[in-house]
Amino acid sequence: MLSLFVVALVSATLLPGGSEVWLARLWCLGEPAPMLWAVATAGNTLGSLINVWLGRYARRFQDRRWFPASREGLARAERWYLRFGEWSLLASWAPVVGDPLTVLAGIFRLPWWRAILLISLAKGTRYAVVLYLAQSWLAPLCP
Repeated sequence: MLSLFVVALVSATLLPGGSEVWLARLWCLGEPAPMLWAVATAGNTLGSLINVWLGRYARRFQDRRWFPASREGLARAERWYLRFGEWSLLASWAPVVGDPLTVLAGIFRLPWWRAILLISLAKGTRYAVVLYLAQSWLAPLCP
């Protein structure tokens, strides 16, 4: 279970990861689905909260050469976030766009309790769907 927590946490940061595959593998090996769901959701939510925290301090580095976004790119992302607001965090589960959304929530100083609520809801729903699909499609293939 610790491995799932770590993989889920890393997958939610700006680093690549594959927590869904790891979750399905552990389910297939007989681990209880509710425990897998709770551990994956907690790890992935914590990873996204690390992104929120990083976002809170990102602006002070935006003029550095190594900063990962151009001024134009950051402005475009900010306009998008301002258009959809904190509710965009319900898409924090999505590949590619989910991690930057959590960083933007930090940049705009979304209150922690709202970030935790919205991110947990998004991540928990995703892992519930992954477990449902694993039970539906992988059950015949599991030992």
